[in-house]
Amino acid sequence: MPNARASHISRRGILAAGGVIGIGAALTACGGSDSKSSGSAKSDSGPWSFKDDRGITAKADATPTKIVAFTGTAAALHDYGVEVTGVFGPTRTKDGKADVQAGDLDISKVEILGNVWGEFNVEKYAALSPQLLITGMYDKGALWYVPDESKSKILKLAPSVALMVARTSMPAALQRHAELAESLGADLKAKKVTDAKARFEKAAARLRSAAKANPKIKVLIGSASADLLYISTPEPSADLRYFKELGVNIVVPDKVDKDGWFESLSWENADKYPADIIMMDNRSSAIQPSALKSKPTWGELPAVKAGQVIPRSTTDPIFSYDKCAPALEALAKAIETAKKIS
Repeated sequence: MPNARASHISRRGILAAGGVIGIGAALTACGGSDSKSSGSAKSDSGPWSFKDDRGITAKADATPTKIVAFTGTAAALHDYGVEVTGVFGPTRTKDGKADVQAGDLDISKVEILGNVWGEFNVEKYAALSPQLLITGMYDKGALWYVPDESKSKILKLAPSVALMVARTSMPAALQRHAELAESLGADLKAKKVTDAKARFEKAAARLRSAAKANPKIKVLIGSASADLLYISTPEPSADLRYFKELGVNIVVPDKVDKDGWFESLSWENADKYPADIIMMDNRSSAIQPSALKSKPTWGELPAVKAGQVIPRSTTDPIFSYDKCAPALEALAKAIETAKKIS
């Protein structure tokens, strides 16, 4: 997850419970909490249920097919062969191309209900006759990219599933997304899926070995805006927590925000933390390294001078093995080949 939004509002603040705005009659009711299993595949002719990370069980008379999901979640489901009807969240860039968070989705074949933070067209959502809404949570109970002001109205229209994508480790989040995909009809024994998981496991072993062989290589995790450089702390983010578990020497900022995600540095202080590798947020909402030439302090950072800057493709992760494996491979390669410069 990026350390900075364009509006620079904390995650917890923007993910508070939403207000109620009236709309027509609800299409279906959301399920309540119970102790049933986390999900099992059902045929279209039989009942379907899935217990999410809020402890709420979504239920339907048959496996949902009209699914609306946060873009990154939809991209993960696509990698398992589960397609969605609509998406919300960064999907299309200004030049009309697919956003990095869309993964391999064909964005011409899905209804885009919102493309930026705070945008969710409830009328279009209702018109889709949705059978299931899926998104992530960076804090339990706070639905990612579901606007506060229309949350209640949105949740009345279909059952919902929310999975933790932070304050957990990457393997746990991957497992939960795989379980959800399986409940929706995905074949987890399909060769594409098993090959992707094997690649992920191999990449994790490689990253562990690289970190062990190069323990002094420091990796700084950053995200850039016009005025600030955000330095992530590893604990809350699923990807960074896992990198740390694998032994990567991640720079830990000492003055993080009140919610514990990152430290904000003015560009004049961009050199506060020595680092050998800089991993930068590659989302379209963040300024990319190629556009930072106007920041003199950026160009003077040792890692930048040495060409040891790599993208962080798991800031808002697409939680499929297919998409997470390359991120581990890239970091492993960077650590294996990095020069000690800090």
